[in-house]
This record gives sequence, C-alpha cells and structure tokens, in this order.
Amino acid sequence: MQTIQQTRKIEDDSRKEAILDIMSDKYCRKILNTTLDKPMSAMEIARESKIPISTIYRRLQNLHDNKLLGISGSISEDGKKYFLYKSKVKAISASCNGNDVQVNIVPNIGLSTNLEANH
Repeated sequence: MQTIQQTRKIEDDSRKEAILDIMSDKYCRKILNTTLDKPMSAMEIARESKIPISTIYRRLQNLHDNKLLGISGSISEDGKKYFLYKSKVKAISASCNGNDVQVNIVPNIGLSTNLEANH
C-alpha cells in the first residue's frame, strides 16, 4: 500500500531562512534524522549520534523553537523529569529560481500522540 505524503509549502520568508539555516547545520540534520522514527532523550540522541551533549541541548532548543522537533515530558519513578524529542519533519526540500526561494516540508506523520502538535 502506497502512502501519500502531504507537503507543506513554507510561505513566511523568516521561517524559510530559519529552516535553511537549520538544514545547513550538520548537527541539526543528524538530530532530526536520529529522532525520525522514535522519541529519544537527549542522552540517547548524544549516544547514538556521537554529538557532545552540550551541542545536543543547544540544537534541540533551536529545532523546537522552529517547530521542527516535538517534545514530550514524563516523570521517572524516582521523581525526575525527563523529556523525549522526535522529529516533526520527514523531509525538507528547497529550490531557488532567481529571487524566489521555495521551502517545502513533509511532516512526520508517525509522531506519537503524546507529542505536542504545536510545540
């Protein structure tokens, strides 16, 4: 069975620039790819992607601020809070024709219902 992927065109120029900046960052790309299939903690992302944890936290915030990463939170049995992160995008494409830059996003429809849709 073939799945139809819904592409969303980004209209806002500042959002386009933010997404293009993110896509030019190898750590952001790696984090989005690492969290594509399942939610992961920052430590799991760091371990799997071999990115320093301090870099992970900075990039997670940037990705979340730009609505490319979903966050869900839980409290462990010992009362500690922890967060899981999951990519909200399956693919991003960009094209340029003169001064017209187009950015399209394919949402990651495999997002858990736990993850906030707007954050």
